[in-house]
Amino acid sequence: MIMQEKEAPVSGNFYEFDEEYRNTLATVDAEGKRVWLYPKKPNGSLYTGRTLASIILLALLFSGPLVHIQGRPFFLFNFFERKFILFGQMFWPQDFFLLALTLITFFVFVILFTVAFGRIWCGWACPQTLFMEMVFRRIEYWIEGDANNQRRLDRLPWDSGKIFKKSAKHIVFLLISILIAHTCMAYLIGVDEVLKIVSQSPAKHWGGFLGLTTFTLIFYGVFAHFREQACVVVCPYGRLQSVLLVKDSIVVMYDWLRGEPRGRLKKEQKTETKGDCIDCKLCVHVCPTGIDIRHGTQLECVNCTACIDACDDVMTKIHKPKGLIRYSSHSAIKEGKQKLFTPRIAGYIVVLSALIIVLCYLVFTRQDIEMTVLKVPGTLYSRTDDGQITNMYNIEFVNKTFDEVPLELKIEVPASASLLRVGGPDIIVPKEGILKGLYMIKMPPGEVRSMKMTVDLGVYQQGKKIISTKARFIGPLGNQQGGSETEKKDNH
Repeated sequence: MIMQEKEAPVSGNFYEFDEEYRNTLATVDAEGKRVWLYPKKPNGSLYTGRTLASIILLALLFSGPLVHIQGRPFFLFNFFERKFILFGQMFWPQDFFLLALTLITFFVFVILFTVAFGRIWCGWACPQTLFMEMVFRRIEYWIEGDANNQRRLDRLPWDSGKIFKKSAKHIVFLLISILIAHTCMAYLIGVDEVLKIVSQSPAKHWGGFLGLTTFTLIFYGVFAHFREQACVVVCPYGRLQSVLLVKDSIVVMYDWLRGEPRGRLKKEQKTETKGDCIDCKLCVHVCPTGIDIRHGTQLECVNCTACIDACDDVMTKIHKPKGLIRYSSHSAIKEGKQKLFTPRIAGYIVVLSALIIVLCYLVFTRQDIEMTVLKVPGTLYSRTDDGQITNMYNIEFVNKTFDEVPLELKIEVPASASLLRVGGPDIIVPKEGILKGLYMIKMPPGEVRSMKMTVDLGVYQQGKKIISTKARFIGPLGNQQGGSETEKKDNH
């Protein structure tokens, strides 16, 4: 870990250090090469709590694709067919504005949550942390041992013991990556389609087979090799927190007022002149991103609380109060008073509440059937043999439900107009599908009083009107009862 510490006494009862550590990464050496981290296995009450939370969240993640409501998945994010199911409700590209509003609402929620509680999501609920620290890292501890054993094993020559341990670890890593890949694919195309892909020849499902292979390699590469770099280098949320955190944000903090000046604890030395931190560096050794939390809040910190458990254990052994490293804020440590509800928090709550109310209203008032009416491109109007004026339309029905829906389309205004569907009068929109049709609206010439009129259409389901819309009707110039032969020829 590349950190240069130089104690510089300042006014007050704590010490400051130069900020050379901010110009380097713990996972990169002076030559720019990757420094492989060997975090010590954590242990403590918070780690136990994270373990229980991880079991629940991972169980929900893996069981999600298996949950069905009336034969349909509870969640489905099929970007390929542009079909989405959330909480059992179907959403289509026509509902894109709801997706956009949902993303905006989620983004505001992330801002509010980060301003108030820092990066607690990363340490307790992020899939990257759950899999890395609670699955893959645990397997590594089980096969190769704790941090010192892993270092020793990596330095050993490639004998039979090392080959066995490394092979066993990476085989298990690969198997778990395959399981994660299949689960993610099930969220995208459905568990039934995934079962078809794995039970049939790859030649029948080349796209699905390549997708599963790609997902497997990505997950294996991230958890077996890339690891903490996903949080430190790639994750945009880690960068976002640097502009969202304030001095009142509750994050994993080191109490510098109580801990400084730090120093080794010796039996023959009086400790009254020193802080509670004995500089054991266990908080650094257990950190999965390799930082020293005693420098303060840092970009790489994922708030995993491993340093809190390690420090509390040391404080207990030296008969000091726990909480030298704890969930707190800069203001709470410096001023002794935690201010959670601030004007900024209040503002975010108001904006978030308004967005949630609007989103809920739009979702609950969303139509299950939608209709789009467009004039046939390149057409104006024409006349029938009996002199009536006609316009042609492309009408599209979208069924967002999971059942076939029979519909009836009527012209409501003007009453003298009539509607004819090319191909038959029955309108049965397939489940989760789209029905397109060509329609003709006929109107007596006496009713056409201008070049552009509006026709009111109503869509009925079992005698109940569910949708109303308007269509533009184009007629001849002026109020003409007949029309010249030239006009008839030109418009036929």
